[in-house]
Amino acid sequence: MNPLPSTSAGDVPRVDIDDERWLAVERRDASKDGDFVYAVSTTGVYCRPSCPSRRPRREHVRAFSTAQLARASGFRACRRCDPDGESVRQRHAAVVHAVCRAIEAAVRPPRLADLAKGVSLSPSRLHRVFTEVVGVTPWAYAAAVRGERFRLGLEASRGVLDAAFGAGHGSVSNAYREAATSLGLTPGVHRSGGRGEVIEVAVTPCSLGFTGIAVSERGICSVALGDTAEDVRAEFTRRYPTARITDLGRVKTRWLSEVVRSIDECDSAVHLPLDIRGTAFQRRVWASVAEICSGQTLSYLEVAQQVGSPRGARAVANACASNPLAYVIPCHRVVGSDESLGGYRWGLARKQELLARETKKPPTD
Repeated sequence: MNPLPSTSAGDVPRVDIDDERWLAVERRDASKDGDFVYAVSTTGVYCRPSCPSRRPRREHVRAFSTAQLARASGFRACRRCDPDGESVRQRHAAVVHAVCRAIEAAVRPPRLADLAKGVSLSPSRLHRVFTEVVGVTPWAYAAAVRGERFRLGLEASRGVLDAAFGAGHGSVSNAYREAATSLGLTPGVHRSGGRGEVIEVAVTPCSLGFTGIAVSERGICSVALGDTAEDVRAEFTRRYPTARITDLGRVKTRWLSEVVRSIDECDSAVHLPLDIRGTAFQRRVWASVAEICSGQTLSYLEVAQQVGSPRGARAVANACASNPLAYVIPCHRVVGSDESLGGYRWGLARKQELLARETKKPPTD
């Protein structure tokens, strides 16, 4: 084992913690727990970034990517923040995972108090933790689960009444109200595969080839990329096989211009009405992905941890592949744990180009 770094005034160890990590230490940023540990030469202790102990002087601090490396350099674990144990982020992910499974297993939506008791938290604490990790409240997640069950019941050719009660709804009227959010269309239309629904589409060239939008009565329900205009239109026909597809109305042509601008300017934020259709899990993943800033990436595993499914990296990859809103939901910012590109529904060359553009984009105020 290497000896501890010298603590004498004339032999202060060199500063080897970068600005980003030092800022995390200054802020006691719990979101960085697990990314690295910092060690203090004057105490011989290593800590999590979120450690509540008194902040050390920067010139006495070293950073290590793992606790094992800190121990190998002669430091011992802090007793206050326990850097060798589970991080707050890991504990929260485990709690959310358990609560999601409880909601999914229940015939009727469980009460928040019962869910909180099952994970030994207060209802208010569980509500806060769940919302931070998943991006929606436990009630909204339960509603999405009911919506998914209702959708599967309709697709199995069961009647609306049977599908509604099988999904845990207390009445058909309640099922219809929630269906507008969870399905994006009425139960009758969904049961027929979208038959009779009107989808307006438009396609135009962009810096990545061609892009197009499909618009329902609720908003943009699909954004596609392709090598030709025909490729993009074929994507919409495949996605909505029984809908009536028409040309986009003149009033909404600016929506397509806004999508093209977002692609060309590396800005995935579009201020347009969206009709996002997906399962409860897909929505959790897409909400997490939408929080990734331009120029940054997360791995499939990191996204899985954020949505409370630490073993769900493959499921996250499948949700990204099912993303109906190319670039608007920036799934190109999710990569492999080894920083490889992974997959991309619209082609790896486009993913590589998008990431390269966003890396070179100058920061905005």
